[in-house]
Amino acid sequence: MRLAPLLIVLLSALPAAAAEPIRLGLLAFGTAQWEIETMRSHRLDDVHGIQVRPQELAGKDSAAVALLGGTVDAVVGDWLWVSRQRAMGHDLTFVPWVGMTGALLVPEASPVRTLADLAGRKLGVAGGPLDKSWLLLRALAARRHGMDLDRAVNKSYGAPPLLAQQLEAGRLDALLTFWPSAVPLEAKGFRRLLDVAAIPAELGLETPPPLIGWIFHSGWAASHRAEIEAFRRAEAETRTLMCAPGFDWTGLDRLTRANDARTREGYRAGFCAGMPGMADLDSARRLYALLAELGGEELVGPSPVLQPGTFW
Repeated sequence: MRLAPLLIVLLSALPAAAAEPIRLGLLAFGTAQWEIETMRSHRLDDVHGIQVRPQELAGKDSAAVALLGGTVDAVVGDWLWVSRQRAMGHDLTFVPWVGMTGALLVPEASPVRTLADLAGRKLGVAGGPLDKSWLLLRALAARRHGMDLDRAVNKSYGAPPLLAQQLEAGRLDALLTFWPSAVPLEAKGFRRLLDVAAIPAELGLETPPPLIGWIFHSGWAASHRAEIEAFRRAEAETRTLMCAPGFDWTGLDRLTRANDARTREGYRAGFCAGMPGMADLDSARRLYALLAELGGEELVGPSPVLQPGTFW
């Protein structure tokens, strides 16, 4: 009996059983990397009682394979893809992470002032013909000017770095690209003609749902609800930290590849502007219908309507 107190002391000194890690599939140099790196370096996952284990993936196709194959628990993507996968029998679901982001850029001295001025000009489009920003831009051109932008411009699709080089070399008159790729171009003096985030409201979608978020299996979520909620709290605290005055963004230069204060501030501003709101299902259904009309089955798959359960 006299050994009992000593046994209690020894047992209390043992480390607690490690929580099952959340395996996150992250694209190399993607903006989610910035957040997860900050979360882990400040041990905010530990604070919230979870372990986050990032796994670097090569691209969107690799992320899809990893998630569907079960080698990661969650990846970053958009809810249109989730709805498409649900229509095909996969039990994926989505929680918001960032809103719609992207920009249409032109050289500072360009005579292009409106979308109508793009007619007959060379436009670079990052992400390909089914990129959501490109589809929304086409819808906006039709609304503003009765213009079929797809036919009115000479399009070049490609990766953001390649298109950025072509814009700088004068081989493109304008570039529609993702916001992280727009920041260094703006730092070099290129002018933002239009912000993609402003398009939905002009199309009658006053409360557009965040397009990008975390995607995971509903079955996995059912048995990891507490971990998901803890992760979301850790995420919110991480973003608050990163967007607070005085946070040192130079510590992320390895990931952002920023090499000057203006570019670094552009990344900070863009990241902090993308904080998600609540998902409005009615607005999501209307946006889905619009994009389905423009992108067709190639974009949304076999379902003409947003699938139930798309949003967690």
